[in-house]
Amino acid sequence: MNIGDYLDSTYLKTAIQAGISEEETKQNVIDLIDEAIENNFKLVMIRPKFVKLASKMIKDANSQTVVGTVLGFHEGTYETSKKLEEAVKAIEEGVDELDFVVNFEAFKEGKINLVKSEVFKGTKLGLDNNKIVKWIIEVAALTEEEIIAISQLIRDVVLDNFGEEQAHNVFVKSSTGFYKTENGKPAGATFEAMELIVKNSKPLQAKAAGGVRNYDDAVKMIKLGVTRIGTSSAKKIADGGKTDSEY
Repeated sequence: MNIGDYLDSTYLKTAIQAGISEEETKQNVIDLIDEAIENNFKLVMIRPKFVKLASKMIKDANSQTVVGTVLGFHEGTYETSKKLEEAVKAIEEGVDELDFVVNFEAFKEGKINLVKSEVFKGTKLGLDNNKIVKWIIEVAALTEEEIIAISQLIRDVVLDNFGEEQAHNVFVKSSTGFYKTENGKPAGATFEAMELIVKNSKPLQAKAAGGVRNYDDAVKMIKLGVTRIGTSSAKKIADGGKTDSEY
């Protein structure tokens, strides 16, 4: 198994969140991209403002690494139109994969038609432009029953509107990495949550983001049926080490 084929190397902290300068943040992103290129990681996942930079660096290096970004990040409560505007700009700047934060708060409030509409519009925009689309459902904010239901909702919107032939181009993804939990509960992917996502989103793909901290856990996730792993410590995991990072 080439674990690098499954790793989405990720840096999503703003300068304020990291307590560093904008220039230092940009350098962290550059270092992440260089590392991903050098190690043949599947993807770099960065904020929209760095898409153009990442696309150029990867193209100049003649690398097979692809570029992903986040939309409606990280709360997910942005209006659908705003998420789509962010996505259009990212597409124009060379993005390969679009990771939308689904409006999980609306879902929890029973606003199912709003969520269905958002999933349809975001997926259509991505697929029409030959992009991979991922829907971040924020498992730490949901009950097991809600994880099952929202995974099935996304699956059904994709299959009903775009057909099974497009299923491999759409993912259900676990987490943003920024959700604040209580009592030390995991904020990212757990084996239990990913098993529910895999089972209830098939034939869509599944991405475990956050919480995968070592090579053995990454392999276990893959054996569960996960096809991508989002992590800020891709190199450590690829080298067989362990990380203390929360994402």
